[in-house]
Amino acid sequence: MEWFLVFVSVGVIWLASLCKILHVSFYPYGRTSFLSNDAGSSQKRNVLLVIAHPDDESMFFSPTINQLTLAGHNVHILCMSTGNADGVGDVRKQELYRASAILKVPLQKVTVVDHPDFQDGFGKIWNSSTLSKIVEKKILDHAIEIIITFDDYGVSGHCNHRDVHRGVRKFMLDTSLQEVEAWELVSTNIIRKYSGPVDIWLSFLGAQNSHYEPIHCLLNVNPLRSYAAMSEHLSQWVWFRKLFVSFSSYTYVNTLRKIMV
Repeated sequence: MEWFLVFVSVGVIWLASLCKILHVSFYPYGRTSFLSNDAGSSQKRNVLLVIAHPDDESMFFSPTINQLTLAGHNVHILCMSTGNADGVGDVRKQELYRASAILKVPLQKVTVVDHPDFQDGFGKIWNSSTLSKIVEKKILDHAIEIIITFDDYGVSGHCNHRDVHRGVRKFMLDTSLQEVEAWELVSTNIIRKYSGPVDIWLSFLGAQNSHYEPIHCLLNVNPLRSYAAMSEHLSQWVWFRKLFVSFSSYTYVNTLRKIMV
């Protein structure tokens, strides 16, 4: 009986969380204060998402992308590698283009770097200075105002994710462009990571109780779009990634924290 009550309780919370997300999807102007001014209106901004591999955008950042494109912001994606660890880098690049189109990011706003110093794989250290210069060029070329990337743990702890964070942080430390802001995707513990939509409540609570650093909580206004985008990464679309997209909290909510330098 005790286990039955536990399962029922979890089911009720899961359903309530999904209902919350559906509610937000029907009220597009009350979703997030991220990139809104003090009056609550949202000026269209040029935003750069910096990721390590093709599929990072769909697996981890789709709530952010969906919110920003719906609000009319100009979202650019800078992918620092082709994901060629298994020799299918060219295939993965095309998969990223197709997934980005589903996420409403045009092809001309997606850049995939194929640099000898930025090859996919564990144990490969990416040079922060070189990465910073690539980010800087992208920012100058497209008048970027907002950078979004991984935090220092990188959600999964992948070394390439962490190196991307360090490269963006170095850019922020070195740049004279005072108008550019950088935000990082907050990594959570493993229980929250696999709690699906239930984590939206903890994410909201954490954002509301943050008094010392700017934090925003972004719900995914279209989780099915995220699933469809990830399914375009056919070379990576194995059973455990299908489960990840279904049960990962990153499919349903992103918590962004401002990088303070």
